[in-house]
Amino acid sequence: MNRLFFWGLWLGFILYAFILAPPDRPDTADLILRLSTGDWQGINPIVIALFNAMGIWPMVYAALALVDGHGQPLRAWPFVLVSFAVGAFALLPYLALRQPNPSFDGSKSPLLRLLESRWLGGVLAAGAIALAAFALLNGNWPDFWQQWQTGRFIHVMSLDFCVLWLLFPVLLKDDMARRGLNQPWITAAVLALPLVGACLYLALRPTVEEGVMSEGVMG
Repeated sequence: MNRLFFWGLWLGFILYAFILAPPDRPDTADLILRLSTGDWQGINPIVIALFNAMGIWPMVYAALALVDGHGQPLRAWPFVLVSFAVGAFALLPYLALRQPNPSFDGSKSPLLRLLESRWLGGVLAAGAIALAAFALLNGNWPDFWQQWQTGRFIHVMSLDFCVLWLLFPVLLKDDMARRGLNQPWITAAVLALPLVGACLYLALRPTVEEGVMSEGVMG
């Protein structure tokens, strides 16, 4: 049933993005270029924050999915890599194909050690908090709503953010189990703070021990 749900969501998201979402605005290519190069003059701060947040989400998912994929028949890294370009469009197939994996066996590569580090979670959390504050304090919400209704890029990017946020507990459940965490409030807290909560989890979670399940608790 879970596989059918994820495949259905993936297909529905694709069809919605390319058929039902608002059409592209004439300035979309220029907007993407300006957002990518830091030429933000005149761009709504909410759009700036959202675009940069979509660069943090793949890092957050990498910190869970690459550990999770260590024990999967299908490795996670190709899906994570593509997610830096297309977000949930790349990660949904991995969620559909993966198996429950509440333990970690074997040794960690240098990349996994980096992704396991609390300082990386702290850096991501600081970035997420800064982006949220930037959008909330400086953003023009009526203008963002108008752009959301009339432009495919911002419309789909916003939905992509929401999909990544709401599906995070799918990997979070097994990640918590690998670390001996079973407090329900952790999942609730992560969901209560979109992106910020996920980053704080990475900054606070115990490290998984090589070859055995961690017995740590949230510090």
